Amino acid sequence: MIIAKTIEQLRAALRGQRDARPEQHIGFVPTMGFLHEGHASLMRRAKEECGFAVLSIFVNPMQFGPNEDFDRYPRDAERDLRIAEQNGIDVVFMPSVEEMYPNKPVTKILISGVTERLCGASRPGHFDGVGLVVGKLFNLVQPDRAYFGMKDAQQVAVIERMTEDLNIPVQIVPCETVRESDGLALSSRNVYLSEEERGQAVILSRTLALAEEWVKSPGMTNRALSDKIKESIGQAPLADIDYAEVLTYPDLEPLNDESELTAHEGKILVALAVKFGRTRLIDNRLMELHGGGYHV
Repeated sequence: MIIAKTIEQLRAALRGQRDARPEQHIGFVPTMGFLHEGHASLMRRAKEECGFAVLSIFVNPMQFGPNEDFDRYPRDAERDLRIAEQNGIDVVFMPSVEEMYPNKPVTKILISGVTERLCGASRPGHFDGVGLVVGKLFNLVQPDRAYFGMKDAQQVAVIERMTEDLNIPVQIVPCETVRESDGLALSSRNVYLSEEERGQAVILSRTLALAEEWVKSPGMTNRALSDKIKESIGQAPLADIDYAEVLTYPDLEPLNDESELTAHEGKILVALAVKFGRTRLIDNRLMELHGGGYHV
């Protein structure tokens, strides 16, 4: 496994691969490190489907707001490298902030529409920072496929739209959310939860499972579903709801509050963001409705 800490080292490693195996695809998994099984599942899929897999580990300051946890974000480079090697990664790109941003960027990628709700509503500029760093990484790695977890469904929608709008020649591969045995979605932020908060956080996945059943109910409207979701999460005393929304996917447009969900055609996203203490967790469930039919 090659560890590249500079852009030139990364380019040299990729040149060597393309010269030796020009027919082989390159799979790419961009991360902010502190890797867990969710990341590992993306790495294994990239390796299996492409044959050559690149992982980036970079905590991107451009996507953190002034009061957010950039300095507090968990980091463990030694452990990350061990996990990368165990899961078949060929090249790890782990640059410093100075390597990625030697000068203050004056170029921005402004992404609208899909960024205006959910996390984007309370984190102005966040997805512009995501777009900038992912755009830079795509330019540097030039992968055939890039793998992203659906736990952050809004981020997947943003990146899909960005690559489409800018004609970036990469296939975005959304991958299913990986969960703990009790249903809690894996996240680097889970380490911040106290024992009591961790116990109550399972209300998110349990509520999403209930929402799958509620959607099928005759006469269930968007407003009624949202109310039931909030009522369910409210059973956890430590839960502080940031948002609980039902939107179309991938456009992330709101549904008519009074429309009957079983009559809707297309995908809907039930998306949650809930704080437990200082830790903000997100989770979601993507469902497909067929005007009276329903599929997860």
